[in-house]
Amino acid sequence: MGTLTFTATMSVDGYVADADGDFQWAGPGDAVFAAHIDRLSQVSTEVHGRKTHLLMAYWDAEPEPGAWGPAEHEWARLWAGTEKIVASSTLSQDDLSKGARLVPHLELDELEQIVRDAPGDVEIFGPTTAAPAIRAGLVDEFRLYVVPKVVGSGLRAFPHEANLDLELVDEGRLDAVTYLRLRRR
Repeated sequence: MGTLTFTATMSVDGYVADADGDFQWAGPGDAVFAAHIDRLSQVSTEVHGRKTHLLMAYWDAEPEPGAWGPAEHEWARLWAGTEKIVASSTLSQDDLSKGARLVPHLELDELEQIVRDAPGDVEIFGPTTAAPAIRAGLVDEFRLYVVPKVVGSGLRAFPHEANLDLELVDEGRLDAVTYLRLRRR
């Protein structure tokens, strides 16, 4: 049985993207990227929506020679070995990366079954896709990378209706980013 986790890189005021949809301010430095590689090594299944899937397709293609260093190659290797489930009502199976599975409407009971069947962590990535699971209290762990920036508005990391009682189980500093690992009580 797996564990359902939610990971987000967010501003101090709780946004993963600003009002214009930009999230370049959250781009990881070397220490944060290394932490993401460690995190992904524990993930057996990735559940995400359309936007995240299209963004992450970058890691499916072989880069130009010399474009990636060892860390990027390791990330791509781990990413390729992760089961991917894409929750989207607008994509078709033909739009997906090789090996990804399409779920047009991800229901909470289906998500619970995915977690039960997984041999490791199931990461639900992207606040829109994760919102119903967060509100329903299905997410076991939250891994937050807090960037020292205030963006004022945009796409929130957590849904407004979330009411969570969490305990801090790990914390750290990765360059200027604060890492928080929280578990549901």
